[in-house]
Amino acid sequence: MRATLCVRRLAAARVGWSAGVCFARPLCRPFSATAGAASADAAQTPFRVAVVGTGPGGFYTAKYLLKEDPSVHVDLLDALPTPFGLVRSGVAPDHPEVKSVQNDFEQVASDPRVKFLGNVRIGSDVQVEELQKLYHAVVLAYGAASDRHLGVPGEALNNVVSARAFVNWYNGHPDFRNFKPNLEAADVVIIGQGNVAIDCARILTKTITELSSTDIATHALEALSKSKVRRVHVVGRRGHVQAAFTMKELREVTKLEDADFVVRPAELAAGRTAASLEEAEEHRAKKRMDALLADTAAAPLHGRSRQLHLRFLLAPRAILPDASKGDGTSVGAVEFDVTRLEGPPNAQRAVPSGKTEVIPAGMVLRSVGYKSIKVPGIPWDGKRAVVRNDRGRVVNDDGSAFGGVYVSGWLKRGPSGIIGTNIPCARETVASIVEDRGAGRLTHVQPPAEPLEAVRSLVAARGRDPAHLVSWADFRAIDAAEVQRGAASGKPREKFTSVEELLEEVKRTKAQATA
Repeated sequence: MRATLCVRRLAAARVGWSAGVCFARPLCRPFSATAGAASADAAQTPFRVAVVGTGPGGFYTAKYLLKEDPSVHVDLLDALPTPFGLVRSGVAPDHPEVKSVQNDFEQVASDPRVKFLGNVRIGSDVQVEELQKLYHAVVLAYGAASDRHLGVPGEALNNVVSARAFVNWYNGHPDFRNFKPNLEAADVVIIGQGNVAIDCARILTKTITELSSTDIATHALEALSKSKVRRVHVVGRRGHVQAAFTMKELREVTKLEDADFVVRPAELAAGRTAASLEEAEEHRAKKRMDALLADTAAAPLHGRSRQLHLRFLLAPRAILPDASKGDGTSVGAVEFDVTRLEGPPNAQRAVPSGKTEVIPAGMVLRSVGYKSIKVPGIPWDGKRAVVRNDRGRVVNDDGSAFGGVYVSGWLKRGPSGIIGTNIPCARETVASIVEDRGAGRLTHVQPPAEPLEAVRSLVAARGRDPAHLVSWADFRAIDAAEVQRGAASGKPREKFTSVEELLEEVKRTKAQATA
């Protein structure tokens, strides 16, 4: 039976949506009972929605909008010429199975009710308030393009960089093509123990043979082939039971071809507090990880050319300059507080024990969370770094709705979860849109027949050539060319890694079509 979103009236006077999905019988309709006239009109008049950002948050929002209402027309806008967000530029190149979600997104973009326009920047090329005048609803889903900081002395030293930058670099994101990680360093410290941290460590310790058949950017593959990195230290302030990486990620780093995986038995023992053992009993995956780490800690090393150290109960205290270099502007080590765990299960905190430890580092990757960037004029929760919202509905400080604007994905809930976490998040946002439309709250504008043409005009009015904007057909040409380029070297694709290259490929394809 097809799942549909169902309006549920709460017992209070206020009408709202449940956070979940209603797997409903036919009598459960996409719109509320008060929306009969609006539903009838919808069959004749397109309901136009702009979705800003084409990562998982944006695509899943578009998908469920299309499922809920045959009159919906969705325009997808992205700052890059290419879609898919972190699926393209964030998922590790040696995880092709995760990237297969693009097949689902391509089906969405190929729907005749969907249009894509890439290389258009919200906040500079087009303002949100301008989109509000062109669409019945605007959904912001542009994700998190910044990162959180440690807040410790020395963080501004050279070669202290974000894991986000390193990930974008090896994945060929155009904005990070010229990023220069210090691969001359023998020791790299990664602070944080989520999947991103493990991805970075894995890429740094894999052999070139292991990486050469992936879609890793060629500039990264060439740089890594000359890497002098010998030890990678992935450090967390709490114990192994509290680490945020998944079992799949952990297993992978225990099976590296030419890198020993090093875990200290004493740190595992210190992390097995009574509260931690209770947490492990509650979460099967945590219990399995504890057993795998214990086996690894007890196993002999193989004497491989590199080592990946997984360290626990160390909180960064200061980042220290390299004493061997006279100017003192580059990182040389990280000083950590040795910590102990205090508190109840699922709420333990790391408390300094009074001891410290220094780990040498010629490069430090900060992997303590991504962070969204505020668009001027949009209500903002500065503490959480998300758009202020109620179930995806953007709201002012007083709780009133902000003119038909909605939010989905990391920009809505913060940078957490996996790709699939965006599914219930998008459904909740779509539910709010459906409710508002059914209640007649989205009649403030009469969109033009082709709002994307109006967007093109706005871009042109600000001095940019509209020919540089990328349609879905243009992206398909880019995609085909990347796959063809990759096949020549045994890779699934060879990405274009600059906006200029991407636009040149579009121009070349169009010239061939008209020749």
